Amino acid sequence: MKLKHNINPFLLHIINFVILVYSFLTYVPWYVLSGSRQAIAKSKQIKAKPVYHKPSSAYRSVNSLHCLASVLYPGCDTLDKAFKYARTKFENKKLLGTREILKEEDEIQPSGKVFKKVILGKYNWLTYDEVYTKAANFGSGLAVLGQQPKTNIAIFCETRAEWMISAQACFMNNYQLVTLYATLGGPAIVHGLNETEVSTIITSKELMQTKLKDIVSQIPLLRHIITVDGKPTTWSEFPKGIIVHTMASVQAMGAKAENVNKQRVRPVPSDIAVIMYTSGSTGLPKGVMISHCNLIAGITGMAERIPHLGEKDTYIGYLPLAHVLELSAELFCLSHGCCIGYSSPQTLGDQIKEGNKNTSIYIPIFLYYMGEDNTMEIMDRIYKNVMNKVNEMSSFQRSLFILAYNYKMEQISKGYTTPLCDSLIFRKVRLLLGGKTRVLLCGGAPLSAATQRFMNICFCCPVGQGYGLTESAGAGTITEVWDYTTGRVGAPLVCCEIKLLNWEEGGYYNTDKPYPRGEILIGGQNVTMGYYKNKERTQTDFAVDENGQRWLYTGDIGEFQADGCLKIIDRKKDLVKLQAGEYVSLGKVEAALKNLPLIDNICAYASSFQSFVVAFVLPNQKEITELARKKGIKGTWEEICNSAEMEKEVQKVLADVASSANLEKFETPLKIHLSPEPWTPETGLVTDAFKLKRKELTAYYLEVINRMYGTDKN
Repeated sequence: MKLKHNINPFLLHIINFVILVYSFLTYVPWYVLSGSRQAIAKSKQIKAKPVYHKPSSAYRSVNSLHCLASVLYPGCDTLDKAFKYARTKFENKKLLGTREILKEEDEIQPSGKVFKKVILGKYNWLTYDEVYTKAANFGSGLAVLGQQPKTNIAIFCETRAEWMISAQACFMNNYQLVTLYATLGGPAIVHGLNETEVSTIITSKELMQTKLKDIVSQIPLLRHIITVDGKPTTWSEFPKGIIVHTMASVQAMGAKAENVNKQRVRPVPSDIAVIMYTSGSTGLPKGVMISHCNLIAGITGMAERIPHLGEKDTYIGYLPLAHVLELSAELFCLSHGCCIGYSSPQTLGDQIKEGNKNTSIYIPIFLYYMGEDNTMEIMDRIYKNVMNKVNEMSSFQRSLFILAYNYKMEQISKGYTTPLCDSLIFRKVRLLLGGKTRVLLCGGAPLSAATQRFMNICFCCPVGQGYGLTESAGAGTITEVWDYTTGRVGAPLVCCEIKLLNWEEGGYYNTDKPYPRGEILIGGQNVTMGYYKNKERTQTDFAVDENGQRWLYTGDIGEFQADGCLKIIDRKKDLVKLQAGEYVSLGKVEAALKNLPLIDNICAYASSFQSFVVAFVLPNQKEITELARKKGIKGTWEEICNSAEMEKEVQKVLADVASSANLEKFETPLKIHLSPEPWTPETGLVTDAFKLKRKELTAYYLEVINRMYGTDKN
């Protein structure tokens, strides 16, 4: 979507003439020297094909039509072998970097949320050899504490170097690592720890004192708590029988000559590496059993899709390592000799004081996003922040930026690059992420086309999307770096194949023209073993075919386009049939509207007994307050949100955006409710990964729903 400018027509003609002359003079040398000719040719190639010529056939990457890939390096079929290989190859190279935190400050946002501003010091790096030694010692120390091979051990900790060291220790010794989000609530933590019967948990001082101390009495088998960052200040509150250790002391035990390699049993590919608890939108979290070969296959698929990754690249580790995408990405980078510098979401945008940005210090070259934040994807948040700053520019500056933006968007759509615009216009925006970012990838949540194109343009690098689930070890599809289309998630990775299953209720068939459509099924060695102690759900979501191939039923609806790339178009659970018979995909409605600056989050709702859609909206306080000022609507924040006039004004804006996004009239929310209260895991309205909990949101806003539909009993 092009941006609108208000530049003087005469000046516009002059600028366009200069651009025309510049393009004419530079086109030939640029085309010959830039490599774009080859990139354009690659972008037009077929990327995946059906294995057989029939509608129900699975699609495979053209690079794996005859055999799916499963091993990154010969003989490295388990995670401990992959790390040992990397340690030998990159022994003295930097691996894990932790930056000193000198000071923290709370910054209250207009919405009332509090972000941490941090004053940061220098980076302290550990080499591959140092990380390997620390992990080996820690694993041996755990054996001294009584940890046995193939038994469960939990990690409940923020993303940091010690998390990865702990994980590698478990992989080396064939301990089954149970992962829990640091943001999980008490009942979910208790459920995960008790279901897996862990006796040892690895955590941080902060999480031990803020969360674990309130629930340890509910975990009867717990015997050891290991803090990764030193001794806590208080010890007396823990029940008798629980011993608190530091990571350093356990490593010291393991480093003693008599304990080195104590009881070490190497894993085989089929052994469980991780039991990963997903933050489900309904009920208690489920533990997905992920084997060594599942993760090895997944990162093998990722490696083929990200070219030239190596020792010069730096990865920003800031997403939860308890999420399969972050864990897979870091294992993938570790296996290629990359540096991993640990960061946080607050240091990636404008939430940190100038001069202290993590990204400006270690200059990332490769960056992987999951695309989820507390109210929306981080990319979407950066997009809105930058566009707000553009709107604050002078008329001439804003018009010049918009002209450059529109010009580059046109060039990108043709597969061309714009080095002059990149260096003169977009340099400052690019510096938000360090200035040398080479690749941006998004997965875990859909990235809007407008935001994806914005990132392409302003950060001057490929911005792709991927698709995968915890149940597929994070692997499924990734767009190729020379694919500048939007709204697609790429072709199947070389480790797996994907087929589409007819879904009659939704009207999706793999015989549809021009593109086959249906429920996405993923098959391959990356498909996991199922759910821990949940045989019934495992049998529902997984199946094995006559050839022994394991398949995952994702519940997502996709379509394969002409070049073999997949597009996610719907989700079975989000489909509602209206009174007049039309089907509405709530996820589709939300995806079309969530990028509006007025909105921080949105939940669409539809009743089968009604003929229209309604929505609960978490408004952006700054934007809504400004709109209220323009419309003469006064009052407190709650009064503004509860104003019927304000609801109508926002609904008008939503309707305009819905129309431009090609939503049908019956899909466009006819009535909305503006929520003054934030949606957080603590409120129970979103998961710990900040995904919508539809059932809880519906119950919470039941009276509002009745009011909007005119069905309230009063």
